[in-house]
Amino acid sequence: MVPWRATDQGLVTPENERWYGRFADGKPGVLVVEATGVRDISSGPLLRIGDDRFVPGLRRLVETVRDRSQGDTRLFIQIIDFLVVRRRPPREKYLQRFLELKTHHRDGLARLGHEEAARGTDETVRAALLALPQEELMGVLQTREVEDLTHGYRERVTDEHLPHVAELPQVLPNLFAAASRRAREAGFDGVELHFAHAYTMASFLSRTNTRGDGYGGSMQQRIRLPLEVIEAVRKEVGTDYALGCRYLSDEVIEGGSRIEEAEYYGECFARAGLDYLSLSKGGKFDDAKQPRIGAAVYPYTGPSGHECMPTVHIDEPGPFGRNLPLIRRVRDRVRSAGYDTPIVGCGGIHSFEQAEEALQRGDCDIAAAARQSLADPDWFLKMETGCGQSIRRCIYTNYCEGLDQKHVEVTCQLWDRDFDAPDAHSAHGEKSRRSKDGKRRLEAPGR
Repeated sequence: MVPWRATDQGLVTPENERWYGRFADGKPGVLVVEATGVRDISSGPLLRIGDDRFVPGLRRLVETVRDRSQGDTRLFIQIIDFLVVRRRPPREKYLQRFLELKTHHRDGLARLGHEEAARGTDETVRAALLALPQEELMGVLQTREVEDLTHGYRERVTDEHLPHVAELPQVLPNLFAAASRRAREAGFDGVELHFAHAYTMASFLSRTNTRGDGYGGSMQQRIRLPLEVIEAVRKEVGTDYALGCRYLSDEVIEGGSRIEEAEYYGECFARAGLDYLSLSKGGKFDDAKQPRIGAAVYPYTGPSGHECMPTVHIDEPGPFGRNLPLIRRVRDRVRSAGYDTPIVGCGGIHSFEQAEEALQRGDCDIAAAARQSLADPDWFLKMETGCGQSIRRCIYTNYCEGLDQKHVEVTCQLWDRDFDAPDAHSAHGEKSRRSKDGKRRLEAPGR
C-alpha cells in the first residue's frame, strides 16, 4: 500500500519509518514495502529505488522493521515501472495547445460545413474546433484524442511510434535488475516484481498488448519481456535471494486477459524459478471513471478497480475472499506442472478463520491481508495472545483508498475512533501525531 509519506524526491522520511515500523510491531511473517519506482524520475511522494542515493534511506527502513519486529518479520520491497499519465486538461487548453493538428481535423470541419476554416491556418482550425458543440467535436476527434481530452493523456506499451516506448524491452530488464541489486544492498530479504494492475509490466502481459516487435500478440510473446526481466534480476541478485512477482488473475476489462492467461503465466513464472507468486485482480486504467478537470485518471474507480479492492457495497458474493477461486486455479495449474512454488492468496482476507480455511482448502499457500492489517497492525499478535475480541475489523468502505486517490497521507478511519490514544511506540505515552490538516491520526493506536 502506498502511504504517500516519502519526499517529493522519492527519499525515505521519518514518516515512512514510522509507518512500516508500526506494521512491524504486529510481527507479520512478511511485510511488503509499497510499490517503489525503478526509474530516477519525478513521481511525487512515492518511494524510488532508481539510483544508489536512495539506498541509505531504504537501509534505515529495513533497520527500523528489524528493530520493531525484533527480527521476526521478513521485509520485501515491491518494485514498479509506469508510463506517462497526465491530468485531464480544460477543453480550451487541450484544443489550443495539446492537440496535434492532422488532416482528419480539417476534413472533419469541412464535413460539418466549415470549409473556409478547414482551409485556414492552424490557429483558424483550432478556433473552429473550439467553437464546435461537444457532440460534433467528438465526431471530428479520433478515439485516442477523445480520451486525451476527456480523461487525460496516457501512454500505452503499444505506442511504438514513441522511441522510449519502443525501446522498453531493451531498457526494463536492466532497470529492474539494478533496482533489485540496490534492494539487496539495502538489506531487504527479497524483491517483489510488480507485474499487476495499471503498470508497464502488466500492460505487456495484457491481451490488449498488440505490439508487433515480438513482445505482443500471443501469450508466448506477451510474457517474453516479464521473463527477460526475471532472468536479468535473478542474474543480478543470485539464487540465494527471494524473488517473487505480483500479477493479475483477471484484468476485468473488455478485451483483457482472463484466468486462462493467468494459469499459463503462473506455470511460466514457476518454471523461471520465482520463489512465490502473488495474485491480484483488476485495477486498470481502461475502465476507470472520468476524472475531474485537473485530476489524473485513477485505475481503481471502474469495475476492474472495484474487483481489485472490493467494498461491502459490491455485489455477491461480497468482498471477502472474492479472488480465491481464481487463485486456486493458478495454484492447481502450477502444481499439475510439477512446481511447488508458493502461491499468495489475497483480496478481502479479514479474519484468521477465513485465512485458515483458504489454506486448508488449498486455495493458496500464504495468506496476505492489506486493508485488514491497516485497520489493525496488531491483529496477528492479538489473536495469538488470546485478545482476538479487541481486533479492529476493517469495514471495507475504502476510506483509505479515497485518500490514496488524492495522493495525501493514507490513514484508516477506524484509528480516529480512538483519536487520543497513544501510538504503539510513542515516547512517554504521548498522543498520536496528526495529519497535515490536523484531522486524522497518522498511526494506528497501540494495543
